[in-house]
Amino acid sequence: MKNWSRVLVLADAEKNAVQDLVRVLEPWLRARSQELSIERDVREFYKRRSEKNGGAREPKSQKPDLIVVLGGDGAILAAVRAFADEPVPTIGINFGRVGFLASVEATHWQASLNQVFEGRAVVEPRMRLVAEMVSAGRPTVRAVALNDAVLTRGAFQGMLSIALRDGADWVTNYRSDGLVVATPSGSTAYSMAAGGPILAPSMHAFVVTPVSPQALSHRPLVIDGDHELVLDVTHASGLTTLVVDGQGFYPMHEGDTVRITRHPVAYPLLSLPGFDAYKRLRERLGWRGSFEPDVFPSEAPASGTDSL
Repeated sequence: MKNWSRVLVLADAEKNAVQDLVRVLEPWLRARSQELSIERDVREFYKRRSEKNGGAREPKSQKPDLIVVLGGDGAILAAVRAFADEPVPTIGINFGRVGFLASVEATHWQASLNQVFEGRAVVEPRMRLVAEMVSAGRPTVRAVALNDAVLTRGAFQGMLSIALRDGADWVTNYRSDGLVVATPSGSTAYSMAAGGPILAPSMHAFVVTPVSPQALSHRPLVIDGDHELVLDVTHASGLTTLVVDGQGFYPMHEGDTVRITRHPVAYPLLSLPGFDAYKRLRERLGWRGSFEPDVFPSEAPASGTDSL
């Protein structure tokens, strides 16, 4: 048995099914751990913890050994943000619509957590990024993201002009509604919706994806994760926002800069033995193809038969 002495459950308060599972899960976990804490609203927990700690490290005696997140990808992102400075092995039980970060379906929670407590869980180290916003006359803002950092225009203003540099090398200038810089984990989020490629979770790379670019020749780029990316807001007709993991919002202005680097510490998401990332993609995205032999009939329709 794996010794997960201190277990923290973080739940999505917006989903009724999650709260129903909490009532069942609580006695089950108490029988298997020495100390159990349950937070029924993961987003409020993140806010409270950020205000309380102010960036200070938590005493080791209070740090959980295992985090169980009940919810979708948004709940997992909030949990990861709460422990950004001291990552804790985290497993997600999916109650969301898609759930690329959660490796366990809600209907299989008991069998899956049994494997976790038996010591059979597999650690998936997930690359994170650090975004530093530099603005004249204001302190530098630092934020950590598991998924992405997005520069986006306001709802009622014109396109942004953003210059991208890869270290000292100028790449291009974008004129677009925004620019997404995503990790491999985030490549299945906003970046994918904007037309970016999907990266294997184990990669160390950035995906740079323009949002509705004016120039049709501007395509997503995959850049080495060990490089520093620099985004300069060269023109903005109004307020620009740096959005981190869809949950942190930082106002920016013309002339401001964002520097993006790979975080030196990966976040330990947990999955189960035999977990197949490509199967999850097929299921979540509804892929169909020749690898599913039942999709296509083995024989052509008989002569004279109409087929639609």
